[in-house]
Amino acid sequence: MSAYVISEVRIRDESLAGQYMKLAAASIEKHGGRYVVRGAEPVVAEGDWDDDRRVVVVEFPDMKHLEDWYASSDYVEALKLRKDAVDRRLLFVHGVAPSNSER
Repeated sequence: MSAYVISEVRIRDESLAGQYMKLAAASIEKHGGRYVVRGAEPVVAEGDWDDDRRVVVVEFPDMKHLEDWYASSDYVEALKLRKDAVDRRLLFVHGVAPSNSER
């Protein structure tokens, strides 16, 4: 079952954010992940939202791949930049298993 990283992001430093994104993207791909949404400005239908926040969604084949990516030495390099580059909320969620009619 797929697993997703959902991130709400606010850029702190454009230059560092660019470096972080490059390292993060390479590590995500290496661990079988793919961007589903990258840096999108959401349409807010309900609730409050800070206008300077963006949304990122990454899909992994399963939670094991996602957790291996997050703990990997290559992503640790990106994390060294993350704190100064971006402010974010990071969520890990399981996807929904396809029903019999979707198989």
